[in-house]
Amino acid sequence: MEGDVQKEKIPGHTKQDALAARSKSLEQQGNVLSSAKVYLSGPMDFVASRTEEKRTGWRTRVGQFMREYGTEVRDPWNKPVVVGMPHYGKEDEFSTNKRYTWTYEDSEQGDRIRSDLCGEFWATLHTDLRMVDTSDFLIAYCPTNIYSVGTVHEIVMARLQNKPVLFVSPPVSFPSLDRLEAHLESASDGEGQRLLTALANEAPLRPNPSGIPSMWYMALLDGHYFFDGFGFAAYAERFGWEPNALDEREEAFPPKRPLLPYLEKLNRSIPKRYDPEQDAYVENADWLIFGGSDTE
Repeated sequence: MEGDVQKEKIPGHTKQDALAARSKSLEQQGNVLSSAKVYLSGPMDFVASRTEEKRTGWRTRVGQFMREYGTEVRDPWNKPVVVGMPHYGKEDEFSTNKRYTWTYEDSEQGDRIRSDLCGEFWATLHTDLRMVDTSDFLIAYCPTNIYSVGTVHEIVMARLQNKPVLFVSPPVSFPSLDRLEAHLESASDGEGQRLLTALANEAPLRPNPSGIPSMWYMALLDGHYFFDGFGFAAYAERFGWEPNALDEREEAFPPKRPLLPYLEKLNRSIPKRYDPEQDAYVENADWLIFGGSDTE
């Protein structure tokens, strides 16, 4: 009809066209991760040893790996200094041990203690979430046997901003538990077997040999972002990593989809994602890596 505005599709100007041009440009340029900022999310409070986790844990290795590509690594074990408040949000054994003063005493004194602790740890939450906010993507390590709250918060915050979250859910097994169970059975120790069963239920000790993530994470993340390990063995000699429990787990359960080789490919080009509605691989709009100002 007269007066109607005819909307024409301009060739080469769809979102997928723009993303394809982005991917082609980055592939030609290379070193995609050299301008990126990554936050390393995962359990901290309830790991077996905070000291060992900080010294030789997965964050230490992945951080070393990422820095080789020029990536800026945001590690909650090593928080950046807040200008004017050098100790703000820092975590150490002294600060975390303060939580043992927590009380449910129903009195003014109890209210004061709880209020002080909530205020004390607010600074840590504030700092970690700011690091998430200013990162381009997250790497999250989420074994199903370790309780973690901050990790969920960080992942949800990142996905609300459409940031990629590369999610590692490793196989979980308890070989010592299996050996103890076999030992008690061979010794015909009925009472020991009963206590062991009770302990496994109380803990709870739930094997997850396939590394299947929580269904909530399945709904929250894109299927392209899930990995069942890191693939440390292929890089151990290059980085001088001493063998530890991470390697024992990956030796027992070799990753089918390891993260580190994926990151190597990501440094060369932005990978496409599978779109179930189109039944095809399409450009991934989640990857927005900020460089310098366009006025520079």
